[in-house]
Amino acid sequence: MKQQAPVKKNEQYRVLVEDLTHDGAGVAKIDGFPVFIKGALLREEADIKIVQTKKNFAFGRLLTLHETSENRTDPPCPVFQRCGGCQLQHLTYSGQLAYKQNVVKEALARIGGLTDVPVHETLGMTDPWRYRNKSQIPIGEQKGKIVSGFYAERSKDIVDTDECLIQHSDADRAMNLVKAAASELGIRAYDPQKHKGQLRHVVIRHAKTTDELMIVLITKDKGLPNKKQLAEKLCETFPNLKSIMHNVNPKRTNVIFGEETNIVWGESVIYDEINGVRFAISARSFYQVNPEQTDVLYGKALEYAALTGTETVMDAYCGIGTISLFLAGRARRVYGVEIVPDAVDDAKRNAEINHIENADFFVGEAESIMPWWQAQGIRADVIVVDPPRKGCDESLLTTMAKLAPERIVYVSCNPATLARDLSILAEKGYETKEVQPVDMFPHTTHVECVALLTFS
Repeated sequence: MKQQAPVKKNEQYRVLVEDLTHDGAGVAKIDGFPVFIKGALLREEADIKIVQTKKNFAFGRLLTLHETSENRTDPPCPVFQRCGGCQLQHLTYSGQLAYKQNVVKEALARIGGLTDVPVHETLGMTDPWRYRNKSQIPIGEQKGKIVSGFYAERSKDIVDTDECLIQHSDADRAMNLVKAAASELGIRAYDPQKHKGQLRHVVIRHAKTTDELMIVLITKDKGLPNKKQLAEKLCETFPNLKSIMHNVNPKRTNVIFGEETNIVWGESVIYDEINGVRFAISARSFYQVNPEQTDVLYGKALEYAALTGTETVMDAYCGIGTISLFLAGRARRVYGVEIVPDAVDDAKRNAEINHIENADFFVGEAESIMPWWQAQGIRADVIVVDPPRKGCDESLLTTMAKLAPERIVYVSCNPATLARDLSILAEKGYETKEVQPVDMFPHTTHVECVALLTFS
């Protein structure tokens, strides 16, 4: 006999919020049945309305608060309730940092079975606003008007906005100018349903230390009407503008960038620095979006690597060499591997820019290249990994363990896959000594971590 859920759609209940999920929703239980409530905070008592029921859980909408969390605050962004870019503006910043520490603790315990690993307090920002140095903004059309902004939560509907409080102010100004100029110059927004129109996205990159600005126009095809006039308007407005690029993405896809990128005006890169290391950043380069916290994150990775100048370091997922070059000043030699050829070219160029001669970069899969290094007589004292959200392939974890470094420094952007991978490495003899969360993305649910592992 099918078990009935103890709640029904459209019915109202008074609940106590007992927990928060990894995506920031409140969790209440009605007769032991979990109900997820967007916007509710821990220990709040509220009236809710059930809006959807599933076999093992339900979703509720917050109606009235009877007991309010001491950590509740008024979100300063006028579109916070509709925009999907931020999830935690209604939670005080100190509350956000505590929440993120708890997310990491729970992931390690629940997924990795790691209950005794010290998880430190989250390292936050003094001023957690206007921190993003890269904005990827979709362009659309609503009621005949060009709009731009971030997508509504779980939707492809653009929430039109003129200001985003977590991105650099130049990004707001540049985006508003592009919108106005596109309307004036007859540049049509791309329609993903009909696969018609031109302008799909605008990507804006700002370098914190040099104040240099790059604007990337992403279109469906090579034809961009009045491109020269648009570039002139941008150059007149932004004296710090160093690069205007045109990327072509002709595919029906959610992927932002296409394969072809050309210079419209200026240079192909802008330059930024992290802790004295200079980086050339191209339109498609991966580069951490919060420069202030990147210094904190990489500083912790450097501390955990405990380099004395005699060590050989292997860096999997090296990207454009950000961590590799950060470590090279303290290591005997650093070897970086990355599957994206353009990123490896950027890494080599960044090494040349900084006159760093003890860092070598290779194209390929880390699980194949690292054993090849070992066959050449290269022994890793420290291995650093900074994988994408999906974490490391188990074959790479096996390879790392076979190389038997003294220490592994794992930089993670996803506590769930971090927990999984730390558990696998524990089976291979590596003990997680500690984990340090770093708040790279204030007001969102994302949290980065650095974990230190040693061979036990």
